[in-house]
Amino acid sequence: MTTIGVISDTHGLMRPEAVRLLTGVDLILHAGDIGSPDVISALQAIAPVTAIRGNNDRGGWGADYPEDIMLEVEGRTFYMLHDLKELTLDPCAAGFDAVVAGHSHKPNIDRRDGVLYLNPGSAGPRRFTLPIALATLEITDGELHPQIHEIDV
Repeated sequence: MTTIGVISDTHGLMRPEAVRLLTGVDLILHAGDIGSPDVISALQAIAPVTAIRGNNDRGGWGADYPEDIMLEVEGRTFYMLHDLKELTLDPCAAGFDAVVAGHSHKPNIDRRDGVLYLNPGSAGPRRFTLPIALATLEITDGELHPQIHEIDV
């Protein structure tokens, strides 16, 4: 079993509650709007990190991160981009098992055409009345088991 921590839209804020929820994961995916290189450093202290930049990570250090990325974990293929509305390919036809996106600050788990769509929500500053959240994703016997974790603040 492999456990992936999925976080997005930290906007420079690394909450201690998020650190506690991510402690023990094998890998962390950050789906953009990182906000500060300090967030990546804090996450790297927990587990290896794969991150992309979001619409607020422009210039300077943010330019070092790609806008999207494809990665494979335990034989499962993930595609990560910040804003799902900018998806320009068919994930099913491309052979992706999961699409990870942030941007909306709305946590969501959906499955369409055999593809998991996971938005962990925002673990950063609260936006409107949306929850503060992140996700974990367990890969057990090749199956993807996502879970949203709301953070009480």
